Amino acid sequence: MPDKDTQTASPQDPALEASPPAATPEPPRVSGPEVISSYIKLLPASPGVYRMLDAEGTVIYVGKARSLKARVSNYTRLGGHTNRIARMIATTASMEFVTVRTEAEALLLEANLIKRFRPRFNVLMRDDKSFPYILIARDTPAPQIMKHRGARNRKGDYFGPFASAGAVSRTINMLERAFLLRSCSDSVYESRTRPCLLHQIKRCSAPCTGEISLDDYGRLVDEAVSFLRGESQNVRRMYQKLMEEASSRLEFERAARFRDRLAALAHVTADQSINPEGIEEADVFAAAQEGGQTCIEVFFFRTGQNWGNRAYFPKADRALPVEEVLDSFIAQFYDDKPVPRLILLSHDVPNRELLTEALCIKADHKIELRVPQRGTKSGIVDHALSNAREALGRKLAEGSSQRRLLEALAERFELSSVPKRIEVYDNSHIQGTNAVGAMIVAGREGFVKGQYRKFNIKSQNVTPGDDYGMMREVLTRRFKRLVLETNKKEAAKGAAAAIAEEEASTLLAQAAIAADISPELLEDEEADRFPDRPDLVLIDGGAGQLAVAREVMADLGINDICLVGVAKGPDRDAGREHFHIPGRERSVMLEPRDPVLYFVQRLRDEAHRFAIGSHRTRRSMAMNASPLDDIEGIGPRRRRALMGHFGSAKAISRAGVEDLKAVDGISAEMAQRIYDHFHERRQ
Repeated sequence: MPDKDTQTASPQDPALEASPPAATPEPPRVSGPEVISSYIKLLPASPGVYRMLDAEGTVIYVGKARSLKARVSNYTRLGGHTNRIARMIATTASMEFVTVRTEAEALLLEANLIKRFRPRFNVLMRDDKSFPYILIARDTPAPQIMKHRGARNRKGDYFGPFASAGAVSRTINMLERAFLLRSCSDSVYESRTRPCLLHQIKRCSAPCTGEISLDDYGRLVDEAVSFLRGESQNVRRMYQKLMEEASSRLEFERAARFRDRLAALAHVTADQSINPEGIEEADVFAAAQEGGQTCIEVFFFRTGQNWGNRAYFPKADRALPVEEVLDSFIAQFYDDKPVPRLILLSHDVPNRELLTEALCIKADHKIELRVPQRGTKSGIVDHALSNAREALGRKLAEGSSQRRLLEALAERFELSSVPKRIEVYDNSHIQGTNAVGAMIVAGREGFVKGQYRKFNIKSQNVTPGDDYGMMREVLTRRFKRLVLETNKKEAAKGAAAAIAEEEASTLLAQAAIAADISPELLEDEEADRFPDRPDLVLIDGGAGQLAVAREVMADLGINDICLVGVAKGPDRDAGREHFHIPGRERSVMLEPRDPVLYFVQRLRDEAHRFAIGSHRTRRSMAMNASPLDDIEGIGPRRRRALMGHFGSAKAISRAGVEDLKAVDGISAEMAQRIYDHFHERRQ
């Protein structure tokens, strides 16, 4: 992207100049149209991106403009704004600007900044996981086929994206049967002395033990690459010809191998749910809107085959039409993903021409955005739209069920209100080693995995295996930080924030009258925000763990969060859990078939799963750790040199200074340091 000038304007600046944002708001500066209008005379009439910030310095909105001056001027009008825009204007305490050369560049930068800052008033992608690809790695004599995510820093051929890891795994399994490519890691490949089971079941040609020459294996790899590039008919005709030639020469075993590959190829192509004619490479976006929510279904077509689909539920204001949500979503979607040559849409988006220009700049090749009205492409979009409606229906049904469960949970535990945020805590360790605490979070839409946290137990005062001590450390770290963040936010508001709040109320009232908005709807946006503070905390344990949690909360001065201990029943039977609730003399049990009981079990099991997974990761890292890691100055290169020379850390510990100096890259000083490290350890 071309160079840009980052500019932060303020009412006192004589001209637009780069300047860092103020650490704290300047009283008596206020928020709303007054502060926005103070920037207008300093803004250029050129393309750019603007950021709106609240009194705490948090970015609340990112927008693009063909003319910054004209676009920002619109926000100074009191009437004619939607509820969302009115609240956004009222909350704005400062603004920052970036000028660019074209509006297309502004669109790309806007999408990048939205994903970076996640402003509350923008349309946001909720699922931002990278897509999996198939990689045929060519950095070894016998290329490996494998699943790949992330940066493309390994030499080889990449094919994708696929909608899910499962779709990649299924395709790799089929390609193994058709082309007999190896999928084992390089370390396994280099250590094999005889063919593995995959060779026995005819899913690998076993280049590791020389069952096939590297030249012949290379031809299999080239055939697989041709197939993945869409030349399936050419590959099929080639195998058909080879099978007939082998059969005519009475080489029936060889002919049978080609027959099996043809059958596997047929299975690969037949397994794709839709293989439309005339679509070699395209992404299909179909959006459905209902009940204030939007679902965008994305289908991926590569090499003329359907490589899966994924449903997204972007966070957006309920009043936004589906076209605007889809417009913003597509720009963010391709911020870090390759762009195909054809993009099919279910709705015509407002900035289609601008979006096409921006994507052409990003992809460096021609891009076409179309809203097909007839033909095969229209049928594909209709199919994607049907999937979007079905996915949205399931989402709404699940959300309704979740809300009913939360209402029933509040009733069973006699909570003062329906919880918006539930946190569940659990610990995992093996005889006190590699202890990890885990926190999972749930709300009205189910598990909120972006809020999960793990806590490596660090305290030296915790006895290995002391569950109470580990729970005390986890809860103290979590809620001490919550208290500090809450105090920081309250302190940051100050006088300017108080004035802003008063002005916000006035502006919102004016917006409500102008737009004929009922007063009840003015707080919808605030109510929809997921809170940072839990209403209910579930502790995996009985009265002892609950007592520890109550002590922590009392020490931190927190008395408005409900605590419940979930103890396993006799013989640890699921369904016979006892719930320990402060203020009740006896524990509570729920009916065995109570949906609330199943709901709590699901929460506890998720916390248990997350805790065990975190513990296994930490244990694996500890097992792979080397004594050399504790020596200052020993990095990856020197460690590899030492291990390659001596073979093991134990041999290094026994080596003398002269032997250590013989290793490439180890100086006399470093050799003495290594020797002293192991020598002191033995004393």
